[in-house]
Amino acid sequence: MLFGKAKKLVGLDIGSSSVKAVELAKKGQCYELVSLGIEPLGQDVVVDGSIMDALIVSLAIKKVVAENKIKVKEVATSVSGHSVIVKRITLSATTDAEVASAMQYEAQQHIPFDVADVNLSYQVMGPAPAGGTDVMMVAAKREKILNHTNVLSHAGRVPVVVDIDSLALQNAFEANYEPPPGALVALLNIGASTMNINIVRDGTPLFTRDVSVGGNQYTDTLQKELDLSFEDAERLKQGRPLPNVVVDAATPHLRTVSEILLLEIQKTFDFFRQTASPENIQAIYLAGGTAKVEGLLELLKEEFNVPIEMMDPFRKVNIDPSRFDTGYTAEVAPRLCVAVGLALRSFDTP
Repeated sequence: MLFGKAKKLVGLDIGSSSVKAVELAKKGQCYELVSLGIEPLGQDVVVDGSIMDALIVSLAIKKVVAENKIKVKEVATSVSGHSVIVKRITLSATTDAEVASAMQYEAQQHIPFDVADVNLSYQVMGPAPAGGTDVMMVAAKREKILNHTNVLSHAGRVPVVVDIDSLALQNAFEANYEPPPGALVALLNIGASTMNINIVRDGTPLFTRDVSVGGNQYTDTLQKELDLSFEDAERLKQGRPLPNVVVDAATPHLRTVSEILLLEIQKTFDFFRQTASPENIQAIYLAGGTAKVEGLLELLKEEFNVPIEMMDPFRKVNIDPSRFDTGYTAEVAPRLCVAVGLALRSFDTP
């Protein structure tokens, strides 16, 4: 739990292309979907995780809440990008008091900006193999957090939890999947402007990285190469037909951008092997709207030769077919992984 306490919450993911809201309930050991909504955002409203037009985002939040009759005002949201640091560090400290006291000094060694300007949180992971304590340190620039929480307040919501995109993604994964013990799994959330990468084993994030590539690069390339408007390029990227363009015309351009994403993923895996563990990734799960771009899944399968699948954040969530169109929920599921992970914060043990 980062920068907040658990209570009944709506997961609200403010992405570069849309605002996503998810509300869950828990009956016994089972989760069920209470509400979900997606409200598109225009071009350049949110750029690289920073809200550029607070009014438009605030109106989008009000709309998604009103249209989906969401009554709960308290929300969990998340941030990502260059203003966010997630790092596993080893402290010589052993007791809780020693760890708390050592964190402020240690944070200064690992955070590339002034510690006075950040919100800092950490989770004790356990004893380090060579002595001391392993700690997962999370820091986010206060300005980045305020950028989100101010907009939420203006929209009449109460921000209770601020999480990190890659950790919310992991939360959704763990609620729905049970990888074999010791399996090294990569979770990739590919959004419009950012790709979150989280390498996980046994519920522990071993390495996270945010890369500034995503769906907007596909759109930009199609605009330039095929002389299209932003709206038409978006439609073509999603595989929807245009009157004067054959869908196949997009294929080579989509592949060019997919290869850029592939290179960033490969670089991340290589860096992880060099610095953290020599093992290979054993499975990859894709999330985010861009994960569904034609040919991307196949390209990743060719390159990595490991099981790769689209993450379903509703795999173990009961969805009432009389209240929700299950075809629609299945179609948008990859886009809602972070929002589901945030909604699950309602059920964290305080």
